[in-house]
Amino acid sequence: MSIESIISSEDVIDVPQYKETERVFYPESNQKKLALTDVLDSFKKWRIWTMLSYQDIKLRYRRSMLGPFWITLSMAITVYSMGYLYGHLFHTNLATYFPFLVGGMLSWALVSICITELSEGFSLSEAMIKQIKLPFSVYVHRIICRNIIIFFHNIIVIVPILAIYHASASINWYTLLLIPNLLIFYVNAFTYGLVLSLIGARYRDISQIIKSLIQVAFFVTPVMWNPALLPQKDHILVVLNPFYAFVELMRAPMIGAKPQLSVYVMAAMVTVGGIVLSTKLFSKYRARIVYWL
Repeated sequence: MSIESIISSEDVIDVPQYKETERVFYPESNQKKLALTDVLDSFKKWRIWTMLSYQDIKLRYRRSMLGPFWITLSMAITVYSMGYLYGHLFHTNLATYFPFLVGGMLSWALVSICITELSEGFSLSEAMIKQIKLPFSVYVHRIICRNIIIFFHNIIVIVPILAIYHASASINWYTLLLIPNLLIFYVNAFTYGLVLSLIGARYRDISQIIKSLIQVAFFVTPVMWNPALLPQKDHILVVLNPFYAFVELMRAPMIGAKPQLSVYVMAAMVTVGGIVLSTKLFSKYRARIVYWL
């Protein structure tokens, strides 16, 4: 099945030239209705964004022997070398640190790449948006789906670690929590992705700012260091870190642990905030996206 067979010919549109003096205004109720229709239609067109995601990965590694598993190999080299190095630098037990680090790096890779790519979600799809009549939400789904596929490729990296250090981390019933936790992440990636893509389409510098902030967030988030190293009075800083909540949502099940209740509470608060924010902004500025590109 190809993209051409999924997208019908009637979806191809011609976008009129935008004049600086033109402005498009709709009644607020109509804007909300159009935004809701956009989101619902994007879920109905799941075949399109899954095919686009698969095609993105395939084209990135065409004519290579390992294909997308080059990502997995690169991740394996990175986390294995970091685990051995930082385990000795921190003078910690490798049996507990290695699974913690590998699970954290896999989770952080998914979170950080989604955020950085979603900040350019609409601007990088400018050609398709101007030529094909598709819901704007499709391009957000495309990015999230692509990175979740890569995440499941990379998850192979943790299997040898679980086999070697099975006494400290293993596959058990808690591992099944990974699927519902990924759904929680997907909802947040989608809602905040709409917001980031909107802002990124309007202000092109925002993607560079976010990339810089993500680098800082990596060091202040317990990805390669254990929050148990902090004094008890400073643990509140970890609990209030939304990045830690989503990293832990995926890391804990991967190493056979149950995420703490505070992690789910923070994730729920962030989810509600994302739904409210995306509903307000996407409804208000959806009609202007094509003119910002």
